[in-house]
Amino acid sequence: MFAVVRTGGKQYRVAAGDKIAVEKLAGEAGDTITLGDILLAGEGDDLADASKVTVSAEIIAQAKSEKVIVFKKRRRHNYRRKNGHRQQMTLLRITAVGAEEAKPAKKAAAKKTKTEAPAEAAASAE
Repeated sequence: MFAVVRTGGKQYRVAAGDKIAVEKLAGEAGDTITLGDILLAGEGDDLADASKVTVSAEIIAQAKSEKVIVFKKRRRHNYRRKNGHRQQMTLLRITAVGAEEAKPAKKAAAKKTKTEAPAEAAASAE
């Protein structure tokens, strides 16, 4: 199964096992993240409902891309400026592309812990 995801202002066609370099995302190497903005999903010629598909990825490393040289010159005015820039990027390994079946269970568990925490805090405040 493949999906087209948007992250960092760019679009990527991904499938399970792919490695991609995207604009910097928060997280450490080894963390698992979910790419949220899914534009298209399918398998072969068949398209699936993109709102029901999740794409999970593992962060391989936080790195810098190739250096880009910025050179400005105005002829006959002795004006020359040379600058370099290396963009921060995140290397991702796509672990799974598929339907979201386990995600609602995680949300329900997260909601329970959030609602229990204020009750415990109120009990300890008394």
